[in-house]
Amino acid sequence: MNRAIVCIVGRPNVGKSTLFNKIVGKRIAITEDTPGVTRDRIYAEGEWLGKYFTVIDTGGLEPENEEIIMSNIKRQAEMAVDTADVILFVVDGLAGLTSTDREIGNMLRKSGKKVIVACNKIDTPKTPDEIYEFYELGLGEPIVISGEQGLGIGDLLDEIIESFPGDRDTDYDEDLIRVSLIGKPNVGKSSLINNILGEERVIVTNIPGTTRDAIDTYFNYNEHRYVFIDTAGLRRKRSIYEDIERYSVIRTLTAVDRSDICILVIDATEGITEQDTKIAGYAHDNGKSIIIAINKWDLVKKDTNTHLEFEKEIRKELGFIAYAPIVFISALTGQRVDKLLELINVVNNNYNLRISTGVLNDIINEAVLMNQPPSDKGKRTRIYYGTQVSVRPPKFVIFVRNAELMHFSYVRYLENQIRNHFGFVGTPIQFEFREKGE
Repeated sequence: MNRAIVCIVGRPNVGKSTLFNKIVGKRIAITEDTPGVTRDRIYAEGEWLGKYFTVIDTGGLEPENEEIIMSNIKRQAEMAVDTADVILFVVDGLAGLTSTDREIGNMLRKSGKKVIVACNKIDTPKTPDEIYEFYELGLGEPIVISGEQGLGIGDLLDEIIESFPGDRDTDYDEDLIRVSLIGKPNVGKSSLINNILGEERVIVTNIPGTTRDAIDTYFNYNEHRYVFIDTAGLRRKRSIYEDIERYSVIRTLTAVDRSDICILVIDATEGITEQDTKIAGYAHDNGKSIIIAINKWDLVKKDTNTHLEFEKEIRKELGFIAYAPIVFISALTGQRVDKLLELINVVNNNYNLRISTGVLNDIINEAVLMNQPPSDKGKRTRIYYGTQVSVRPPKFVIFVRNAELMHFSYVRYLENQIRNHFGFVGTPIQFEFREKGE
């Protein structure tokens, strides 16, 4: 995609994530007065005056800090700056110019990119004297804003879109396939995204909880466009100590809501867990397509039937998503990652599959002939006809007599008959039963 890219940088706690959320119109990045809360590059789509662009939030920069997480944050921010068309340098307008601001300003000047200085946290109409210190950066006139109150954001966005190169595509993109990676911590979700992209887009360490936000990453493959959403792993409730961790759980659920396809990543060395079951249930209940990826398969000792036994256990524990295909992968070695990408396209096609009313009713009539609808105390329901009313996920409205007699086992039977003809691999099927005349 030749989409214009805006990168937000600055030292910790100057309000970068608050401004990011304001620009994209959603609470995607976690905002908390704790240094290092935003650790990765977080991508989302912004829009202003009918022009669409990609916004990247980055972790707070402390150039002299060599701690492993902080050094990773610095590397991520530098990579984001390299890909950006416009750099939004956020500073604390109340605190004034700091030595860290000067260091960051020097780095940005050397990048040769268009840099806009946003003096944040100015919540009153009166401009404080500290603002004028930022002219020393030599990056042009600072724009006074309040990310929290929304003051000055329009002027800032005007400046941003005017700074885009003329060859950038700013039209709305309807072809994106939105894929979220879900599962408990340390199962290899971030490593999988990095393997797919062929670069270190997401910080990968062996420190639990490294990924705290839901991170949007854009990717093109075989003429298809994707947004991969990496998420913080869901922990057991008793393991959630910080408010930030609680927010991460909310972000994971929100990431599922924003996605079309959920890839449930399971650690092959640990097997299925309660957390896996819960997040898979949430995705299923919300009508999302699901693929089960068994990661770290290279670490498992195998014999002839190992994968069959593993798959049998998965089907037993996750019987409610029997439609979800299973693929055994290794994010570390790249084993079958290409097959996973192919499977995403197959599932996406099924998620958007529509059956004509005539064909659907042929399937229903044949199913009824083989197995009559249930009856109760001499009353029997009757199926008149059905029609598909929507996709993503596929939803069918069936008109019947005595809808209350439609037992869930017969609904499952109808679903199986439809799947026998059309598959609907990876996607749930929804039914609504109405009495004639409703």
